[in-house]
Amino acid sequence: MSPLRTRIFDSKDFLAQTGLGRTILQYPKDKVIFAQGEPSDAVFYIQEGRAKLTVVSPQGKEATITLLGEGDFIGEGCITSDQPLRVASATAVTQCSVLKIEKRAMLDVLHRQSAFSDLFVSYIVGRYTQTQADLVDQLFNSAEKPLARTLLLLARFGKEGRSENVIPKISQETLAEMVGTTRARVNFFMNRFRQLGLIDYNGGGLEVHSSLLDIVLHE
Repeated sequence: MSPLRTRIFDSKDFLAQTGLGRTILQYPKDKVIFAQGEPSDAVFYIQEGRAKLTVVSPQGKEATITLLGEGDFIGEGCITSDQPLRVASATAVTQCSVLKIEKRAMLDVLHRQSAFSDLFVSYIVGRYTQTQADLVDQLFNSAEKPLARTLLLLARFGKEGRSENVIPKISQETLAEMVGTTRARVNFFMNRFRQLGLIDYNGGGLEVHSSLLDIVLHE
């Protein structure tokens, strides 16, 4: 009789299925996934759909931090001991299928499975690098380049070989918050991008063409 084989851990399977400490949840558009100030007790992984992170100031002003999509983690700050409460809110922008991973289960797989730990660390570093690039854009570039870069990121430009995609409907106010400029400036550049054939509006959202990258690369 051949010896029993040890099952090889697969990160993709782990993030695709329910299990101990893992639950797949469905969120309709505009449904809150978690709210600022709630206990930070789980990490969420977006399997399908889009979600946004927003924060509300003590004065009651709300701002959109970022938009996330398939393959992104949300609420990963819960794995640190110094973040007992959510510092932002997550809301579904489209119909979302999300894997909820309880904090204990997340810490356990990070400690036990190096493949998953490598995947997660790579994701966190990538998110940090993107945040740094966003900050540089806001500090040193006009609103045009940061806006173009934000649209390309939202369209997941270059991900899995895709160079064009459609962004679900997003308001110019939200784009202005993400870019760090005014709605009037966003409106001006969005019209310019459309006239140049870099973006197109359709009933399902905003189509972003790969040619928009020329705005980002242009000196």
